[in-house]
Order: sequence, then C-alpha cells, then structure tokens
Amino acid sequence: MSVEDEVFRIQKKIGKISTSSDGAGQDQALDLLKALQTLNINLEILTKTRIGMTVNELRKSSKDDEVIALAKTLIKNWKRFLASPAPPGTPKESAGSKESNNSNSGSSATKSSSATKSNSSSGKDKSSSSSSSTSAISTKDKREEKKPAAAQTTFPAGGMTDAVRLKCREMLANALKIGEVPDGCAEPEEMAAELEEAIYMEFKNTDMKYKNRIRSRVANLKDPKNPGLRSNFMCGAVSAKQLAKMTPEEMASDEMKKLREKFVKEAINDAQLATVQGTKTDLLKCGKCKKRNCTYNQLQTRSADEPMTTFVMCNECGNRWKFC
Repeated sequence: MSVEDEVFRIQKKIGKISTSSDGAGQDQALDLLKALQTLNINLEILTKTRIGMTVNELRKSSKDDEVIALAKTLIKNWKRFLASPAPPGTPKESAGSKESNNSNSGSSATKSSSATKSNSSSGKDKSSSSSSSTSAISTKDKREEKKPAAAQTTFPAGGMTDAVRLKCREMLANALKIGEVPDGCAEPEEMAAELEEAIYMEFKNTDMKYKNRIRSRVANLKDPKNPGLRSNFMCGAVSAKQLAKMTPEEMASDEMKKLREKFVKEAINDAQLATVQGTKTDLLKCGKCKKRNCTYNQLQTRSADEPMTTFVMCNECGNRWKFC
C-alpha cells in the first residue's frame, strides 16, 4: 500500500472519531496519529489528502491532552513544507562585515573612530535583520490566515458535524451527478456544497423551510425535462446564491415557460370574448402594463343628469378599471 493510500485510510478513521458525539476512540486516535508520524508525507500528499485539516479538527474536538499535543506536533511539522521567504538582511550583514574589516585595517590613530563606525554599522545590521524577520513572520501569519478559506470548499466540510446538512449536500450532489458533467466545470460535490451553504445562510437553521428549499432544488436539478438549469449552474451561468433564491417559475425549463405564457394569453382571450365589444383607443394608458392599447365603453350607471361611467379594459394584459 502506498503512502497516499495509507494516509487516506487513516484520514477516514480520524474523521469518524472527530464526528462522534460521545468522544470515544481517543486511544485509537492516538495510535493513528503515531502512525502518521512514522509515514514519509510530502507536500503533494498533504495537498491531495487534506490530512492536515482532518488532524486539526481532531485536535479541536478531542479532550485527551496527549492526542491534542501530538496533533499540534504533526501540524507544526507539516507547516515546514510551505516555502518560507529567504531571510533578507544577509547582504547587509556582509556589507557591515566589510566595513568593520576596512576600519580595522586603518592606522592606530583612528582606532576609536573606526570602532564607533563598526558599532553603528552593526546596530544597523541588527535593526535590518529584526525588521526582515518581522516581515517574514507577518508574511507567514498572512499565509496561515488564508488557509481556513480553502476548508470551506471541501466536501464534506471538515468542521461540519450537522447530519442534516451533510445529508442535504449529498442529495444535491447526487442530483448534479445525473447525466454527464460538462467539461471545465467544478466537481458536483463542490457545487452542491456552495448551493447548500447559500441556502443555509438565508435561513440560518435547518428547519422545515430550509428542508423544503433543498427538496425543491433537488427536484428541479434532477428533472430530465429541464437539463438547462443543471448545466447553467454547473458552468457558472447561474450562481449558487441565485439558484438558492429562485422561484419555481424562474427555475422552469424554456418549454414550460412558453407553455405558461400560452395559457395566460388563452385565458386573457377567453375573458375578452365574454365582454361587449367597445371602442379601441390609444388615449388611455394601462396602469398595470403601461401600454396604450385599450378598449372602453360608456354606460349610464347613475341618474340622467350625472356624467356617464367609462369602463376600460387593456387589450394587452386584461386589466380593467373605470372612471367617471
């Protein structure tokens, strides 16, 4: 078995121990960490397996001091694989040594002044080396701060122990796996994680509204008559935040949208057939669709000395209103 396969095997066992609610298996976790310590793990294996995040989650969830200490040691050793910036200040130190050598080769009459110059140059070297080490430490801190951002794109996320959210991500991933995955697109698991995260951020919990929203997205993504929604989401034409808030009408296929539009027009025509044919005009503007294609009728609804009532109907959207 290769080192990478062995790391994957250990990672699965550690993941189960980290997510267990009773906190059992600490002795086994300690043995697994010791096994990791004996393996020859390089940067490529760390990147592929993401074992560092798994060990870090074990460190956070464990209450065993020995497990926590060994996990910290492993993480500290693996951080050394990162390329550290070359310590600047070496040229300045060599320049300072040259100055001190030149001052020592002077005459005995100027020994006191040369000593002063040497002290000042060494002071500058110390200040420059301290500033360079400070910049190197700050650069390393920034790199470490950026690491947790990569953990948000994993599936399932290392710190996530909510069984409901994990199940929802699995359902979304299975819906995205139906059919062929377009070339150049992200993995279904990663896209499912982004979509679930967007839905969760809207409700902030996993109540019935959250579950209904997940079921609606799964049903529409699995619909064989609506492949466009799935491909648009996988290719990035529709973002996770947009899909999380889409209405059923917006998620419908082009064929369904045309069919609904046809039904609306037929309903408007049927409603218009039952009306008395009036006078068409473009002087009246519909307050709903803002178009000037209307038909009006004037009827005497009150006493004879009162003005007639005008009944108007929009020929575009079917909106009706009246005025005197």
